Amino acid sequence: MRGPAGQTAYVRPAALAMLAGTALLYLWNLTASGYGNSFYAAAELAGTQSWKAWLFGSLDAGNAITVDKPPGALWVATAFARLFGFNSFTVLAPQAFMGIAAVGLLYLTVKRVAGPVAGLIAGSALALTPVAVLMFRFNNPDALLVLLMVAAAYFVVRSLENASGRWLAVAGVAIGFAFLTKMGQALLVLPAFTLVYLIAAPTSFRRRLLQLLGALGALMVSAGWYVALVELWPASSRPYIGGSTNNSLLELALGYNGLGRLLGGSGNGGGGGGGTNTGFGGSTGITRMFGSAFGTEISWLLPAALIALVGGLWLTRRAPRTDRVRAGLVLWGGWLLVTAGVFSFMSGTIHPYYAVALAPAIGGLVGMGISVAWKQREAPAARITLAAMVLATGVWDYVLLGRTSDFVPWAKYVVLAAGAIAALLVLVGRRVRRVLPAVVLAVVVSLGLGSTAYAVATASQTHNGSIPTSGPSSSAMGGGGTRGAGGPGGTGVPTGTPPDGSTGTGSTGSTRPGSMGTGTAGASQSGGSSGGGMGGDASASSELTALLSKTNTTWAAATSGSQSAASLELATGKSVIAIGGFSGTDDAPTLAQFMQWVAEGKISYYIAGGQGGGVGGVGGVGGQSTSAAGQIQSWVESNYTATTVGSTTVYKLTS
Repeated sequence: MRGPAGQTAYVRPAALAMLAGTALLYLWNLTASGYGNSFYAAAELAGTQSWKAWLFGSLDAGNAITVDKPPGALWVATAFARLFGFNSFTVLAPQAFMGIAAVGLLYLTVKRVAGPVAGLIAGSALALTPVAVLMFRFNNPDALLVLLMVAAAYFVVRSLENASGRWLAVAGVAIGFAFLTKMGQALLVLPAFTLVYLIAAPTSFRRRLLQLLGALGALMVSAGWYVALVELWPASSRPYIGGSTNNSLLELALGYNGLGRLLGGSGNGGGGGGGTNTGFGGSTGITRMFGSAFGTEISWLLPAALIALVGGLWLTRRAPRTDRVRAGLVLWGGWLLVTAGVFSFMSGTIHPYYAVALAPAIGGLVGMGISVAWKQREAPAARITLAAMVLATGVWDYVLLGRTSDFVPWAKYVVLAAGAIAALLVLVGRRVRRVLPAVVLAVVVSLGLGSTAYAVATASQTHNGSIPTSGPSSSAMGGGGTRGAGGPGGTGVPTGTPPDGSTGTGSTGSTRPGSMGTGTAGASQSGGSSGGGMGGDASASSELTALLSKTNTTWAAATSGSQSAASLELATGKSVIAIGGFSGTDDAPTLAQFMQWVAEGKISYYIAGGQGGGVGGVGGVGGQSTSAAGQIQSWVESNYTATTVGSTTVYKLTS
């Protein structure tokens, strides 16, 4: 258990204990959430059935349309499912393993510049951030995004040690693949990486610039190869690029997942919708990360991180240009300020769980801030920095815990008292050594109790839908998939009924105060919370499931919107066309394409009443007759006879 020569004996056991605790938190009762986000789970299922669907990230094995993100995260998750079979565990476990790896990499990164204690604090802070627990137990792309960004930070730190262009290029490759995971969000860390290398790399300024250009080239190649492949691939033999306006991955990157996210438009909506619109981030502004949408997700240690950044830079102000401690502060501080700033003011679509991208930076700053301040505790500025960190955390966590008044109501008083006591003990200066155990205990309680309580509460809840939130009550918007097999040994194809034999109504669990309400959809759903409002499921009754399961056409059915199609796919194991894509507003398939596929006998049924994952779908914005979904519905209704299966209106399209 001992580490390398010269390393303190406790370091390796402590690091292993941290990773073991993280694994327990992220893997415990994981399959209670069933398939998590049915949208991505269905794409993973399609990838196990079709190599082309795996390559392009198709929502269906027939390759009608892709998800509205690049397929980087699906490549990894689908590989896991191909190796071990498709079930609830193989859908959710890859993200948990990514989280464990991210915690370990953050520990190693911070350790290289500030020592093992700072690394342990940073890794633990990431592991216990509520939104990190949420996303590393859920099948959204954010888990891989965070892992790749932390890996890139590690490579940048390695490059700073001897001005290594190779390590810097590897960092560029990591960000390139992060781009193929969630596009523009991956690029928000680049200003910090560029600045820290320009400041601290131990080589000439000219060589630093050339090495940065080389890293940029590596990034462009690692991301660009796939963009080029999609753009050059004949559109007639690949799926439509979901979320784009012209079937182009490049346009998706620049539009819907690019400038549209920042400025609104290009299919984006919801951002800046006011303080009660928590599912879409609430009001824009400098306090957004502390507000009702993001506050309990990410801000537990945010005041401490900001204080650590300011105090740490002051305490290292006389260090040499190449000082790696100050470089680490610049790296994590730049990451935090740029990403939080963009999230705070972007007016396009944003959801609270995006804040997981801030967790590594907050953890890094808190770990380094405590380490730097403690090592220089003889200096008044260092003691003030550390005291301010713990006191600010105690006060702010008191406020956050008060937002959920019925959740461990005593905890907010303990955190507040511990913060005040810790700050006082730290400020006594040289006499700290006499009461060191009390100082350590008070600091740990003030910095960790609130976030840890929320993290454990998050792990104890089930999460479904497309907009999950952390905390003691489960809340989500968007459709949730039906629950599949319980673990690694589960059956491969999901059924239309939850394991407990119930046929749920699709109603949600409790929601956070101020969040957007969710209605019900007539779907059979898993336990936990999966909203049926915007993006709710189409009915997956036992009768409908049995009907679609008997088909042998390319697509068992077609319905409007990805959430509806995804739920039907998970219930039957068959391909279902998601007309209009995620929101129901994509021009795919066109009416002409749909009519051709029907004429060729490729689609067995049309399911009426489907919904998109956003504001579109038949009956919503996308239900206008000018949309592909509206045109197809009108054509089907005019040319085929409606029947009722269970409680769902179905049109048989084959003779």
